[in-house]
Amino acid sequence: MSLRVAFALVAGAYLLGSISWSVVLVRLLHGKDVRTLGSGNPGASNVLRMVGKGAGAAVLALDAGKGVAAVLVPRSLEAPAVVVSAAAVAVVVGHVYPVFFGFRGGKGVATAAGSLGAVAPVAMALGLVLFLVIVAWTRYVSIGSMVTAACFPLLVMLGKALGWTEHGGRWLALASGIVALLILVRHRDNLARLRLGREPRLDRPAGEP
Repeated sequence: MSLRVAFALVAGAYLLGSISWSVVLVRLLHGKDVRTLGSGNPGASNVLRMVGKGAGAAVLALDAGKGVAAVLVPRSLEAPAVVVSAAAVAVVVGHVYPVFFGFRGGKGVATAAGSLGAVAPVAMALGLVLFLVIVAWTRYVSIGSMVTAACFPLLVMLGKALGWTEHGGRWLALASGIVALLILVRHRDNLARLRLGREPRLDRPAGEP
């Protein structure tokens, strides 16, 4: 594969990630900017709390879907593992820093689940179980997201050691580490609110303890 094609695939993944579905859907359906509602995060959990379950589910599916698409396209073209892994990172970077929306994006969790899950499905399945257990226990989506993101590179390395079906090897491990770090950095405000007891729970609007 030529360098030009590889660059185009990674750049295309970033541009795809830059489509902020939460902003688009909430604006179309309600005429509001989701970044001014609740926690201000243009992500599925904030949409769920402030707009409703249907809109939240739609945003979650679309955000994860763009992550999957960003990886499946280079894989269908038999791109090298480094290009596939770079696309998995690029789509998350696009979601977090979207060029189409003033670089004000979400936390990247759903998009990361889609992109990394497409190349490491067993590790992602285990990560999903971990996420659901933590959220059910704490009622904080942010805690579940941060713990799962931090653990995912370990799940990838465990999968590599056990011979699970994955695509990428060391490039996948590197990509998952970069994505995990990005997600943790994007949750720094959540950590501050957790310390102050102001982080909104999944079943309560922002502002309620």
